[in-house]
Amino acid sequence: MSIVPVWKPSKETIEQSNIFKMMQKKGFDKYQDFWKWSVANKEDFWASTVKNLNIQLVENYTSIVDISKGVENAEWLKNAKLNIVDSCFQNDDDAIAIIFQESGKELQKVSQKQLLELVNKIANGLINLGLKVGDSIAIDMPMTLEAVAIYLAGIKAGMPIVTIADSFTPNEIEVRLKITEPKIIFTQDVLHRAGKEIPLYKKVVASNAPKAIVLKSSKENIELRNEDLFWDAFLSSKTEFKTVIQKPDDIITILFSSGTTGDPKAIPWTHTTPIKSASDGYYHQDIHKNDVVCWPTNLGWMMGPWLVFATLINKATIALYYDMPTGNGFGEFIQNTKVTMLGVIPSFVKYWKTSKNMEKYHWNSIKCFSSTGEVSNADEMNYLMQLANNKPVIEYCGGTEIGGGYVTSTVVQPNIASTFSTQALGGEFVLLNDNHNKCSKGELFLIPPIMGLSNTLLNRDHYKVYYKGTPTFEGKLLRRHGDELEELENGYYKAQGRVDDAMNLGGIKVSSVQIERVLNSLEFIKESAAIAASPENGGPSLLVIFYVENPSHLIENQRLQQAINCVKEKLNPLFKVHDLVKIEALPRTASNKVMRRSLRDLYESK
Repeated sequence: MSIVPVWKPSKETIEQSNIFKMMQKKGFDKYQDFWKWSVANKEDFWASTVKNLNIQLVENYTSIVDISKGVENAEWLKNAKLNIVDSCFQNDDDAIAIIFQESGKELQKVSQKQLLELVNKIANGLINLGLKVGDSIAIDMPMTLEAVAIYLAGIKAGMPIVTIADSFTPNEIEVRLKITEPKIIFTQDVLHRAGKEIPLYKKVVASNAPKAIVLKSSKENIELRNEDLFWDAFLSSKTEFKTVIQKPDDIITILFSSGTTGDPKAIPWTHTTPIKSASDGYYHQDIHKNDVVCWPTNLGWMMGPWLVFATLINKATIALYYDMPTGNGFGEFIQNTKVTMLGVIPSFVKYWKTSKNMEKYHWNSIKCFSSTGEVSNADEMNYLMQLANNKPVIEYCGGTEIGGGYVTSTVVQPNIASTFSTQALGGEFVLLNDNHNKCSKGELFLIPPIMGLSNTLLNRDHYKVYYKGTPTFEGKLLRRHGDELEELENGYYKAQGRVDDAMNLGGIKVSSVQIERVLNSLEFIKESAAIAASPENGGPSLLVIFYVENPSHLIENQRLQQAINCVKEKLNPLFKVHDLVKIEALPRTASNKVMRRSLRDLYESK
């Protein structure tokens, strides 16, 4: 298979793109001039974008953004009234909203009308249980038709959704439930993964969850707690439901992102956050009406809600495959559903390249890929491009507290593997060195206001986390994010990992402190420091543990295996310990803070 290092857009690709249409409207010939306009004229850009996406407003806004309380407290769609779910149902009734496949079964298609009726049945079921506007609901499920419908139904009924990833351990589920106190939780009896059935309801029960609504996916009988209900007993037969209309800053979703102090940050999304998701999908992933969008993910990660809004608001079809995205069944699913935009995390691509198992499928319908969650490897991304006969990879990096990306690629610029070609439209950032001077490689700071940026945290002081102590740039208040980027000579960007104590593992953000807290319970560890090391040739970070020894009879291999098992069982089975390194003492600053960056440099220089 030949490797093409750079993809260049054809005149036809450029002229069919959503970006080009907007450039034409605003009188721009060059993309870079258009981006500059989008940040110099944010009000005009975002007002035009709200119009492009046809966001359904019951009452119009008096101003697109109000910064009278400071850019850190920007109010978007001031005085408007809406429910963002109404904007997810703008296609034809018989248009396909979701196409899905359970492993080994036939493809199934759900029209927009059928999805809306299911959403309404669920919303009525919530009311029948006695829930009220403002009550929160948790979802701990795989990404299925029902999960998407529950998610939309809760928001439509004015009930914020607490999203929990189905891979979490009972400990991690319980932490999230304690922070958000949902009235009920939706879950499934088991997960189906590569021919195995993995208990999910049992994990939910072990986490001291509230009343559970349980979808049955296995033939095995399961016994529910007295207060719990099976899905069929919960679901209403009533297919009409009046949308609850709210203010733009009312909470629709509570997602979690690892802080650097242990417990995850609880980040609320409001009715305006999905506009950022849909905007990125419209401009950067170039999603068009009736396109088919697949991105293996979960509602517990921001890409789950992103997928729902970026696809449905743009009148496209969500493609959901119910099993692992690494097996042959997934490749056939992409082929048969004629996916036009396929999202990945680099770990998937690494597996596909090693196994070569996707090469036999015809992915000719794909117009572009998109990659997020981890630093990618150029060889692997070049390989991915060739799986669809040389299609671009839209590198995409952002955050849960952004509702989308801050740096990305486009289909109107040349595509270079593992690099970002632009700052996201409607947003701006600056790179600063340790002396707070602008530089080509340094810490990234966002320049607010940007549609989608969070204004509150449920369990932290938002200002302290994102703004306190940040430098200013050209008189502008900056917002910290924690990523390090390098700007290349051609104006493109390359990801350099994190500058803080967080890391991305398997597409999931986690703090070093969370990992260290569970590892410090092991008998042979006196204290530990977790770092994310970069592989020599680039690609996803490797989890490396430095530790100071407690005297122990365990040999090296036994210690490594204990560390692997501990992280898998107490945090997440997707986190894999790559290496365990004994050290006499952890390097510390004068204020006793562990110098993880020094450990990372030490490991990577070996």
